[in-house]
Amino acid sequence: MAHEPVNILLVDDQPAKLLSYETILQDLSENLLRATSATEALQYLLKQDIAVILVDVCMPDLDGFELAAMIRGHPRFQATAIIFISAIALTDLDRIKGYEYGAVDYVPVPVVPELLRAKVKVFVDLHRKTRQLELLNAELERRVAARTADLEQANADLERRVEERTREREMALAQVHQMQKLESLGQLTGGLAHDFNNLLMAVLGNLDIMRKSLHADPELGRFVDGAIQAAERGATLTRRMLAFARRQELRPEAVDVPRVIDGMAEMLQRSLGPTVEIRMDFAEPLPAIRVDPNQFELALLNLSLNGRDAMPQGGQLTIAARRETIRTGEVQGLIGGDYVRIAVTDTGMGMDDATLARAPEPFFTTKEVGKGTGLGLSMVYGLAAQSGGGAHIASHPGRGTTVELWLPVVGSATADGTAPGLNAAADRHPTEAAQACRVLVVDDDSLVAEITVSMLEHLGHRAIVTSSGSVALETLRSEPQIDLVITDQVMPGMSGIELARRMRQLRPELPIILATGYSDLAQKRTEPGITTLDKPYHLEKLAAMIARAMARNTDAQRDGTVLRA
Repeated sequence: MAHEPVNILLVDDQPAKLLSYETILQDLSENLLRATSATEALQYLLKQDIAVILVDVCMPDLDGFELAAMIRGHPRFQATAIIFISAIALTDLDRIKGYEYGAVDYVPVPVVPELLRAKVKVFVDLHRKTRQLELLNAELERRVAARTADLEQANADLERRVEERTREREMALAQVHQMQKLESLGQLTGGLAHDFNNLLMAVLGNLDIMRKSLHADPELGRFVDGAIQAAERGATLTRRMLAFARRQELRPEAVDVPRVIDGMAEMLQRSLGPTVEIRMDFAEPLPAIRVDPNQFELALLNLSLNGRDAMPQGGQLTIAARRETIRTGEVQGLIGGDYVRIAVTDTGMGMDDATLARAPEPFFTTKEVGKGTGLGLSMVYGLAAQSGGGAHIASHPGRGTTVELWLPVVGSATADGTAPGLNAAADRHPTEAAQACRVLVVDDDSLVAEITVSMLEHLGHRAIVTSSGSVALETLRSEPQIDLVITDQVMPGMSGIELARRMRQLRPELPIILATGYSDLAQKRTEPGITTLDKPYHLEKLAAMIARAMARNTDAQRDGTVLRA
């Protein structure tokens, strides 16, 4: 892909040395700017976007160290790469001084042309990737603003509908309104999380590949690792959003409630601090519930932390559990059956009716800026609903808050009885590297498709890209050498699941990986031979999934069986 040239500033009071630097760096095809003094260099910096500065240490008027100090003192140039070049100041103390003044490298004279060119190219590439990341962030903010506007419009429509109702039915319609509101918020939040995951897929993929090529430069590696950590925080945020939208992938199993909560007691006490007294109240005996244990623990932790924040001066947090048998309609949102009701109660400040009505909404929070995302309680509601149960909240100002989780008992009609997905089966395969494959990539998002191809090529595979299911089917007919398909789930015209079914009609033995920000989990689990890969994913995860998909296909051929959709 062609790139716009960036500016490299060469600073030296000797024209001959400037000419030699230009000769060395001209093969980089970047804009080379010459400055014969510190004053001229500062003028360039104020007028141009400079990616890298090569500066001589010994110059009249201002030497290189003084110039570097002035550059680093300006807020615009905190991250600009500065490389010192010197034929005189070559002691270790000189090098230390150079790094103290903000240099990223210190090159002695005589200069090795290839080495100087390679060093400059690394920092030019880093500058370019940084600018690309800034553009991605700007696009992400634009999409967030657009989604937020849609969300505000949806809220306005729902409020208008409520106002049109008669006073006699106000209470009943308020409940309906709240359920509709949370449902529409879940749909919008799930769509927003899907867009986030696609953008984070491109960011993490590029950073993964960049990190693989930075083994010799720990300083740059530290910057890349920091960017990866920030992107992974974004991925954590989307998982919470998908939890509220009921589109996260759960691995439910039988869970002993008292045992899990007792096992969390020490962690909860450390998290809540010495001013909060934790009290457990379990009715005996309690049957096991069917829920994802990791998400269940996270939900309890979120509720406990919310309770702590509502008690700034300290107080008591009670976690209670009881078995309940109800009839359909007896508890809002639940069908008849056997449940375990887990209640988390604090003695904090409580909430008024207006705040209570909005509490389950995503991104709504009463905490200070920077102390909460507003997704903790909405994630709890999403987990309960996706697990076949429900959640309810009650609160009064000055009297504390109680949040109840109703989760189905194992073996009841409400429990999620679906078998583990094919991902679990795939996990039983070894993760050794697969041999080089010819891979068909199907994704309507060009940004995601491009980074997927780059990751595949980095792993030694060859890729063919199509942007729709219909084109992918034509490609599969014309390219019998295709070994593997990686397809997105949410695409216009034809979903990934539907595409997989049609491909299996053409090639029953073909391994297929479904890469998606979200999809219907029950549907995914009923598709034999399809491996699911959640976005965003790292390079190592992609390699492992390819190896497992190919290994499973090899096992099926060895056993004389063929997986059919």
